[in-house]
Amino acid sequence: MSYKNIEVKPVSGALGAEIEGVDLGAELDNETFDDIHQAFLDHQVIFFRNQKLTPEQHATFGRRFGSLNIHPYVKGMADHPEAMEIIKEAHEKVNFGGGWHSDMSFQEEPALGSILYALEVPAFGGDTLFASQHRAYESLSDGMKEMLDGMIAIHTAEKEYGQKGFSAQNRSSMDIDRAGDDVPKHEHPVVRTHPETGRKALYINPAFTMHFKNMTRRESRPLLQFLFDHCTQEQFTCRFRWSAGAVAFWDNRSVQHFALNDYQGHRRHMRRVTVNGDRPH
Repeated sequence: MSYKNIEVKPVSGALGAEIEGVDLGAELDNETFDDIHQAFLDHQVIFFRNQKLTPEQHATFGRRFGSLNIHPYVKGMADHPEAMEIIKEAHEKVNFGGGWHSDMSFQEEPALGSILYALEVPAFGGDTLFASQHRAYESLSDGMKEMLDGMIAIHTAEKEYGQKGFSAQNRSSMDIDRAGDDVPKHEHPVVRTHPETGRKALYINPAFTMHFKNMTRRESRPLLQFLFDHCTQEQFTCRFRWSAGAVAFWDNRSVQHFALNDYQGHRRHMRRVTVNGDRPH
């Protein structure tokens, strides 16, 4: 693909590209924004280095793509509720996002994308893995595709943010609320069609997908586990090494991600804004 105002360097064969020649804190002209948007669609996750973003500049960039999400369980900044501070202190053992997932798939209208900005990173570790769910779907056999097309899965935040949820109990440095006893559940297609590109992608993840519609969790488990294992294989992934001032913007409609927790004894401070999406179809 050719771009007019930016340089785009792919980071793997499956997905991901680093973008050079743009200051996200500046007012972007329409031509440059269109380049960034196209690179986002082409590569599913895009990376920028050496950015300097205030919370307002961070949010302004996000709003170019749509309205911003206010997380129902994790409190944002006092002056910017749409901006979430993701912090792991040096003494903490558990990180935020430490498992394969797609942000906000537990909502009726899940997120379009997430924009993560690094303020403080450890000297080593703390990379993030990304996996293309387009590639995962396209590699399936015709028989498996035929079976999955039309299937519905149930997504919920119960395991992470319910009364006994993992996130609600294990992250003291972040202001996380427990959901009530009746955590909402939403139905999403197992195979979703990207609303902008028309490409199909698997849309399940181990954090928020509980079972298939009209099936028990026990009945659903073998096929779900196969899909969880399948869709994060090495050939579908890229890996990003963070640096202070780096930004990653990924498409939650076609990407899962995993924040690695391999920097014990060191502090990591990130800030995220999340762009609202639409109901999967």
